Amino acid sequence: MTEKDALIIEPQERADAAVILLHGLGADGHDFESLVPELRMPASPSLRWIFPHAPVRAVTINGGLPMRAWYDIIAIDPNAPEDEAGIRKSARLIDALIKRERELGIMASRIIVAGFSQGGAMALFAALRWPERLCGLVALSCYLPLPAALSSEAAAANSTVPVFLAHGTMDPVVPFSFGESSREVLRESGHEVSWHAYQMQHEVCQQELADLREWILHVFLGETQLL
Repeated sequence: MTEKDALIIEPQERADAAVILLHGLGADGHDFESLVPELRMPASPSLRWIFPHAPVRAVTINGGLPMRAWYDIIAIDPNAPEDEAGIRKSARLIDALIKRERELGIMASRIIVAGFSQGGAMALFAALRWPERLCGLVALSCYLPLPAALSSEAAAANSTVPVFLAHGTMDPVVPFSFGESSREVLRESGHEVSWHAYQMQHEVCQQELADLREWILHVFLGETQLL
């Protein structure tokens, strides 16, 4: 993997865990680079942060303009057709990122897959299908893609993987109801969902970061309580 593919931030000590965090539509891996110092994580777990860059493609909802996107979006509408081919192609990219961490000696149970907006949708899609038990799954201001396919494609190993799901109640980009619907699908599937709603738009707020930090420590170390 090169700087062309992802921004990678190594810990001071040898990494024993990893977080793969996927950016939203039109951004790149640098979008959440500031998250690392903002979270003020302790020395343990020794986290490697991977911020991959999505490929550039035309996006229908934005007038067909080329931009970094994990898949095409026709419309933000539960009845709109989804770019299944694009979603599955990007899922293979995420699979490759997880495999790389495994080859570097990080156990799957020490890997969190995370994302914001379109990146959060991809995190949900890929992590729930990964064949080894992951440490956790973080999905911010997003929705579950191809929900009808989940029951037949979900990996048994991640049937109860902890999920941090968060959404802004005033989100004008991805409606709050999308997050609520995804939460219900996941809970009905048996997932342990830590659900958080914030009075914000399509963004990340300080309280969300504080809650996320506590959740990350909980799933890695078991030292905190879920909210």
